[in-house]
Amino acid sequence: MTDDAADAAGTTPDLRASDADRERVAEVLRDAVAEGRLDMSEFEERLDATYKARTYRELAPITRDLPVAGVTPPPVVDLHKDPVPEGSWAGRIVGGADSGATPWAVAVMSGFERKGRWVVPRRMNCVAFWGGGELDLRQADFSAGEVEINCVAVMGGIQITVPPGVEVVVRGIGIMGGFDHREAGVPGDPGAPRVIVTGVAFWGGVGIERKKLRASKAERRREREARREVRREERGARVQGAHRRMLEGHRDLLGEGRREAREEYREERRDRRDRRGYGE
Repeated sequence: MTDDAADAAGTTPDLRASDADRERVAEVLRDAVAEGRLDMSEFEERLDATYKARTYRELAPITRDLPVAGVTPPPVVDLHKDPVPEGSWAGRIVGGADSGATPWAVAVMSGFERKGRWVVPRRMNCVAFWGGGELDLRQADFSAGEVEINCVAVMGGIQITVPPGVEVVVRGIGIMGGFDHREAGVPGDPGAPRVIVTGVAFWGGVGIERKKLRASKAERRREREARREVRREERGARVQGAHRRMLEGHRDLLGEGRREAREEYREERRDRRDRRGYGE
């Protein structure tokens, strides 16, 4: 980070980091391990810390020593978040009408699924009767900053997946069934949408989980290539170390042989001097 950014991190209250901020830091780490600046264990440790970080203050130390002097520095996180970057929460709250979003999802002895890029309406009703449904909000846009999902599960199940940073409020109940409240009470990111889950589960269940979106195939491929490159470098270093030790062993043997030869020569000269002294 720059000096100004570092000063701001020390004097400004902690601001919540977004998924885009964490991905920028992860990209810097991938480049660093590909260039040999980090070994695999450091890369995995810092990557884990990156995805667990919730504020800029937690993200800042992860790339503070990357890259080395003379190399283009990593992207600097904008603490003021102004202007709003593309892909931020503000860009995913479309506002106005529901943009054609379907307010109903029904599964009667069947199933429904909403995932990928879709629009969550201001109020959505989900019914699962002897069936199951899945709502994945990780790539979804939102019709408003606060949306309500009403779930009715009768001898069926509904699973809702939300991304990190979204606040979840659970107001549903379970009757001889389960209504998941584990994600309730987790504070959201500034500007992130608020998801209210209501309804009832009768002999069924409504599950709510918070999960990061998996990296794209290209990103996973780059990570695999970076790990392979690190392993190749480590193997090369081990081979060079073995060669160096072998050469040092040869030098030690040669040096010992020379020392023994010099000692034998000195002993022979002393014997000759002794013989001349005794007149032999």
